[in-house]
Amino acid sequence: MPLAERIELIKQLEEKRGSNILCYLTSLRGGVPSSISDDAVRVIFDHLLLFQSRPVERLDLFLVSNGGQSHVPWRLVSLFREFAKSFCVLIPYRAYSAASLIALGADEIVMHPFAELGPIDPTVSNEFNPIEDGTGRRLGISVEDVKAYVNFIKSTVGITHEDELIKAIDVLVQKVHPLALGNVERFLTQSRMIARKILNTHLESLDTHTMDEIVENMASKLYFHGHPINRREAKNELRLKVTVDLAPELETMMWDLYKDYEAEFQNQEFFDATGDLLSILNKPQQGQPMTREYELLHAMVESRRLSSRHTTRRFYTLFQAAPNQPGLREDILSRGWSHSLVS
Repeated sequence: MPLAERIELIKQLEEKRGSNILCYLTSLRGGVPSSISDDAVRVIFDHLLLFQSRPVERLDLFLVSNGGQSHVPWRLVSLFREFAKSFCVLIPYRAYSAASLIALGADEIVMHPFAELGPIDPTVSNEFNPIEDGTGRRLGISVEDVKAYVNFIKSTVGITHEDELIKAIDVLVQKVHPLALGNVERFLTQSRMIARKILNTHLESLDTHTMDEIVENMASKLYFHGHPINRREAKNELRLKVTVDLAPELETMMWDLYKDYEAEFQNQEFFDATGDLLSILNKPQQGQPMTREYELLHAMVESRRLSSRHTTRRFYTLFQAAPNQPGLREDILSRGWSHSLVS
């Protein structure tokens, strides 16, 4: 859909909600690395500066993401509170991890029937993380996986003697650097702290016990980082401020807008440069590599007056590494945000 037509959908949603709409989406396309990250904060700030008054009565964030950097939600929620008397989140589909943390800061979480939140336990990656055999990439460590290992040893296996527990921990340390494990604990503490700070932006009267329960439910008690939290579960079991009884017209408008973004990101098409090159070009001969350049869309921020896109230009070279074994080299030619004013 052309940009002008998508902006018209945003305006119609604004009229329906009586709000100012800001859309922030990261790609859900398989094979395309995308996440909520620091660089989007400045871009979102530029969009907020275009509001004709400050603070606006209501700001609605149309949000879709698999997650990202765990400290960014606090920056964004604080920023939204500066620009709006009421801050709400509209979730048409998936808002996982860091996106769920952003939702915790909203006065109202409006979830489409197809919408999902996710646990807020972070997956940690730094220079001390273990390296995957074959690819050389650093493996992320789930905070809850580390806790689950210790609980498995103590509760399931039944090892409680101190010397045996030390041996079990030593096995873990042989695979994972101790500083990586220390980083896991730091991120776990940070995740809970940010969740509490975000909740306090609009639930100051909430008693400590109830707030702790919400944080623990979102951070630890769902057990699996990929667990999808539907809107009934979010409202009734996790006791979040979720609106579930939406007017059919609002549901349709949210879904129509998401489908347009879905097509823009090509979320239904897995990106596989190797397979693509092999399928559209002749089989490479020894010493004759095949190449192709791609532009990949990673994130979008849009409002009625401005459209911002984060893209990378990548150059792929497919070569014959060994008989019947193609190799692929990736070169990133450019990356960054581009902006288009809406007439």
